[in-house]
Amino acid sequence: MGVDVGKDFHWAAVELTDSGELLLSKKIDNDPASINELVGYLLTVQADHGPVTVAIDLMGGVASLLTTMLLEAGLRLVHVPGLVVNRARRATRGGEHKSDPRDAKVIADQLRLRDDWRELDFTDDTSLDLRLLVSRRRALVVDQTRRLVRLREMLASIFPGLERNLDVTNLGDLRLLARHCTPDDIRRAGRRRLTEHLLRQGTRRPYADKLVTAALTAAQGQHVAVPGQTRIAEFVRELAAEAITVKQRLAELDREIAADLNNHPDAALILSLPGMGATLTAEFLAEAGTTARFTTADQLASAAGLAPVLQQSGKVHYLRRATAGSKTLNSSSTNRRSPPSAATQPAKPSTPANAPKASGTTKHSSLWPAVASTCCTHSCEPASPTRPTTPLPLDKDIRQLPGRQAVARPSNAGQS
Repeated sequence: MGVDVGKDFHWAAVELTDSGELLLSKKIDNDPASINELVGYLLTVQADHGPVTVAIDLMGGVASLLTTMLLEAGLRLVHVPGLVVNRARRATRGGEHKSDPRDAKVIADQLRLRDDWRELDFTDDTSLDLRLLVSRRRALVVDQTRRLVRLREMLASIFPGLERNLDVTNLGDLRLLARHCTPDDIRRAGRRRLTEHLLRQGTRRPYADKLVTAALTAAQGQHVAVPGQTRIAEFVRELAAEAITVKQRLAELDREIAADLNNHPDAALILSLPGMGATLTAEFLAEAGTTARFTTADQLASAAGLAPVLQQSGKVHYLRRATAGSKTLNSSSTNRRSPPSAATQPAKPSTPANAPKASGTTKHSSLWPAVASTCCTHSCEPASPTRPTTPLPLDKDIRQLPGRQAVARPSNAGQS
């Protein structure tokens, strides 16, 4: 059965695996009664024709109720991505014409043709809670970035001297702007009241003194009131107060995420990797689910867009860098190692000041070293090559691929 998921209703298409005969094409309302009726029909079909596999084109969201009821009924559930449905529909008769019944039938057809789709199962409470927390945190971070950019823009329009001296990502600076953001307000408040306000809000004394000094210096340098200053200052104070609330909420979410990681079975392993902190580990687990989803490391690299992509057509056979894949998995899967310190770096040999400098790096015009070449014709190659003759390890690996043809390099013989 293929199901085209929708907000108000879903469309289900049931086909026989061997013949492709369409048994059912029906609209199913997104409510428990209608879905329960569909489940009863599927159990009847399963008793008459054998096991039933259901494919949906959307996970989570409006498909949550349908997914839960299908899994509780013991039916096998898989995910067919919407991109597959779109490409398959456009390649059939009718081309760009789209409808819910047609999409449901395309999903069922794809399910009959292949059996390597991602199988869905019940998500444990810890993984689901972690996914929701990460999603909420990501949304708050995006909104906070937009809010702070708007705040800096408005503050620079009325008080550019103060905007240059503040860092709106710090709580202390936001606490100042939430109450005083114009030159007149800052001069009228004075050093003592400004300092007392920041200290009451929890800002430390050294930073509060430094912040107040910068604010007073900027206020003494501007005695001009910009038109619309009163209304803009009101918006700046409002944005600063919202930013403070969001920063506090983000701190709470980080604590809740850390508590969930303590209960997740895969968190300890992923946290042990170089560069993986609590936030990055939570994003990885929210995107990948559990590590049992990937049976090999190649599958994880492919999902993250880190594995080389094979391109073969006729006599052309090469590997290129991947451009697709999950950006979240890509950023989480890449080890972030800190650069070696000066104490651990090997000492460079000293050379005379007038000694020629030799370049130790080889520049390639291709993405992969095995097919790289910096020359365009025979005449542009130097008589004595300066590049290293020892093949790189990646060259050996790529040249040993099955079906790979060696790249012939032009000879320098007979050239001046």
